[in-house]
Amino acid sequence: MTIKVAVAGYGVIGQRLADGVALQKDMELIGVADVAPTLAVRALKEKGMPYKLFSATADGKAKLEAAGIPVSGGFEDLVGQVDIVLDSSPGGIGAANKEIYKKLGKKAVFQGGEKNSVADVFFHGYANYEKGLGADFLKLTSCNTTGLIRTVDHLDRAVGIEKVAITIIRRVADPGDYHRGLTNALQVDKAPSHQAEDLMTVMPHVEATGILVHTPVTHGHIITVLATPKKDISIDETIALFKKHPRVRVVSLAEGFLGNASLFRYARDLGNPRGDMYEVALWTDTVVKSGRDIMYAINIPQESVTIPETIDAIRAALKTQPDRESATAATNSYLGLGKWL
Repeated sequence: MTIKVAVAGYGVIGQRLADGVALQKDMELIGVADVAPTLAVRALKEKGMPYKLFSATADGKAKLEAAGIPVSGGFEDLVGQVDIVLDSSPGGIGAANKEIYKKLGKKAVFQGGEKNSVADVFFHGYANYEKGLGADFLKLTSCNTTGLIRTVDHLDRAVGIEKVAITIIRRVADPGDYHRGLTNALQVDKAPSHQAEDLMTVMPHVEATGILVHTPVTHGHIITVLATPKKDISIDETIALFKKHPRVRVVSLAEGFLGNASLFRYARDLGNPRGDMYEVALWTDTVVKSGRDIMYAINIPQESVTIPETIDAIRAALKTQPDRESATAATNSYLGLGKWL
């Protein structure tokens, strides 16, 4: 079975979803939809239109064609051809699009910007894959929550986790964004952060709380995690455990990975499109213990980290793989994750 997929919203996440789906040998990207000749859409044209573009709105078609960008049809034309839509539209637009998906009898996966109520399942490929099996509407956790759950779930399955306390050092905007202005300040959000609350929604057996600090940088968030395991685990055992996860890249300061900028540069040196990394990085130097508690720090490449879990969601919704192990293995294989293991 080849799954036919559409991407609604060709922005920061949508571009990467399209590229990720195109790499899946058991999926076919039918097209992408957007409303205006944004820089991403203009770049798509200059690259020779590797993906068919559809107009997400009626007035969008005129704007796109006026910019010389070929349009293959309207939004419903695209949705009607596929099995599932990956909706990466701006927050709130996806909820409106859902009515179109329901009318046409199509499944959809929404990104973290939508409210949880838009979906039947708040989804993570590793933590609750089976809950998504056959679901019509799934919603991804946010970028920070996606990477956080990867690591907490991995520890939880090995030794059990009672509770976690997190601190998120959050980038203020994506590269190229100007809407946050030119900043020279840190800003603290009221605790607990939504990422901690979202983790408990997906993993209700783990108690979580957290603090979030906005920082004037653009290339990645950093999260520190203090986890209380049910069984004692050493620093070396913790590092060895994380080294087995294909979506966690274990790095060290001695190797030259000094922070988020080092990882972004390394991704570019690897030749990854746009400098993307699908994996979170975990520093061995940050793995420490306080009594039985384990602490560690991870880097979250916010523009691309949710792509693997979104593809897992396609597999769950269409039931092409029956369990988390086979589904994540297929996604990882096509995306080239775990090559460093």
